[in-house]
Amino acid sequence: MSTLVVIGYDDVFKAQEVRLMLQKMQKDYLIDLEDAVVVTKDEKDKVKLHQMYNLTAAGAVSGGFWGSLIGLIFLNPILGLAVGATAGAVSGALTDVGIDDKFMKDLAATLKPNSSVLFVLVRKATPDKVLEELKGTGGKILKTSLSHDDEAKLQAALAAS
Repeated sequence: MSTLVVIGYDDVFKAQEVRLMLQKMQKDYLIDLEDAVVVTKDEKDKVKLHQMYNLTAAGAVSGGFWGSLIGLIFLNPILGLAVGATAGAVSGALTDVGIDDKFMKDLAATLKPNSSVLFVLVRKATPDKVLEELKGTGGKILKTSLSHDDEAKLQAALAAS
């Protein structure tokens, strides 16, 4: 079962910075991220989601490949590529994996302007090493599925100087 952690920051760029740290930790096998989304709210109260995975592009590439392959069979690979890429892009855009977009937008809408929120869905982690890496990054836990003890440890690590 995955663990959800939502951390709010008073800076528009801080959530992006922490997500990059988490992605580096994932490459070092310290954490296994299912999803990590940064949501920003600008000075005009506009909420924007910055997904970790671009499903539209992935769908277009996959659809283009399969469309070309089918197009080769029917002797029209260019048309197959165009139709496949379009169908794949539409399919990718309509697919929602990980954290629910409506949940993220609704929570971010309650924040003050020029702030950001990091939504992280973690499959598994090495807690002591991850906490050490996150020490002093700031932020306030807004929602989590962690136990009260683990939540307190995470908040203490974020607040440490």
